[in-house]
Formats: sequence, structure tokens, C-alpha cells
Amino acid sequence: MSFLRNGFPAVRFTEPAENFAHQHQDVRVQNGIQFGDLLEFVDFDFVARVARVNGAGLWSLANAPGAPKGVVMDTSQLSNNSTLRWTSDPHAANYEVVWRPTDQTFWTHAIPVGKVTSVTLELSKDNVDFGVRAVGKNGMKSPATYPTPN
Repeated sequence: MSFLRNGFPAVRFTEPAENFAHQHQDVRVQNGIQFGDLLEFVDFDFVARVARVNGAGLWSLANAPGAPKGVVMDTSQLSNNSTLRWTSDPHAANYEVVWRPTDQTFWTHAIPVGKVTSVTLELSKDNVDFGVRAVGKNGMKSPATYPTPN
């Protein structure tokens, strides 16, 4: 927080089993228990692993085209087909449509659709969640953009 309060970008690394006695606390010993965010409680090996994973993710995003813009789902007529449209990006070599059942967390399907800005799939918009992602010439993929109704 001290970095943010002084106008610097900041990242907070956390661990899955946090000990709340060592965060958001004034440094003190109370009833024989040490409180506060002190160096002796930092797991530097864990922080280094998290930094490597974050670095790899940032590298991947930096080498991929940007996420598609203006992604819309055509809802102008009732149909079991789904039509998606988006704005062309000169950095994208082609696009993929991804989808998943509404009860799934991760994309379960992907179909390459080429260097186009619209596609109609024989798949009901009522049964799945859709996204569109850009693919670069190097094969790196952007995050998927959810469509908005149009």
C-alpha cells in the first residue's frame, strides 16, 4: 500500500494459506505472539516461483495480439444459430471462437475461424458462453473477449 499511496504501480504477492497475524497489523508482540509484516515471515522461494509464473504470463500477453474489440452477439432474431461480430485488428493473423457450457469455468472448445470479423455457428447462444480471441502470426493467443448482445 505504501507504493500505491505514493503514486507507484504495485503488485501484492500473496500465498494461499495467509497468516493474518502478519498482515495489516502494527508490528508488536502481544501475549508472546509476534504481529506485523516482517521479513522473517516471507517465503522467498514461494515469492520467486510466483514472480516467474507472473513473468511468463506477462511475456505471453506481450507477444500476443490484443483481445478483440467490439465483440457482439447478434440477438436481433430468435435462432438456434449464434452469430458473432468483432472489429478487425491488424496485429491478428486470425481469430478463434471459444465456448463452454454455462456450468464450466474454463473454455472447453475452440474453433479457428480465420481472418474474418463475423461468424455464424450452429450452436445455441442459450446453452453456452462464447468468447472470441485473436491469434498472432507467432501462434500466441489473446485473452478471449465475451460478446455483448446486439
